[in-house]
Amino acid sequence: MDNIRDWCISRQLWWGHRIPAYRVRIEGESAAHDPNGVAMGQAADGPWVCGRTEAEARLKAAKEFGVPPHSVRLMQDEDVLDTWFSSGLFPFSIFGWPQQSEELSVFYPGTLLETGHDILFFWVARMVMLALALTGKLPFREVGLGGAGFWGA
Repeated sequence: MDNIRDWCISRQLWWGHRIPAYRVRIEGESAAHDPNGVAMGQAADGPWVCGRTEAEARLKAAKEFGVPPHSVRLMQDEDVLDTWFSSGLFPFSIFGWPQQSEELSVFYPGTLLETGHDILFFWVARMVMLALALTGKLPFREVGLGGAGFWGA
């Protein structure tokens, strides 16, 4: 793929896939500190960890800060993933990914995606980027582009 650019992956919405990033607080510490022991300033400026689950993030934080997991307090980011980012996960997440389900092995990757040219960058490109990064496979072999007549308009 050519011309791949960064895009904002979060939105301040009340619905969607929450960002798997957690602000770290260590029980008994008055200020958050980075792994080198440097104070991080105000409470909202604390260090962050990411994890597929809160439990995974807690273990990462405990290891990074050298404390037992029970002393780690986490607050998940309140933002959600951008709609196009979440939609980009569609081709494989509907089959149970990241678990290697029977459905995933049978139905992924797909054969054909029918869509419109107006969302090639917003959706199709993101499906390709995320699929290659997270599964190592293209999500489909062909893309069919239809016009207004194609959709029955």
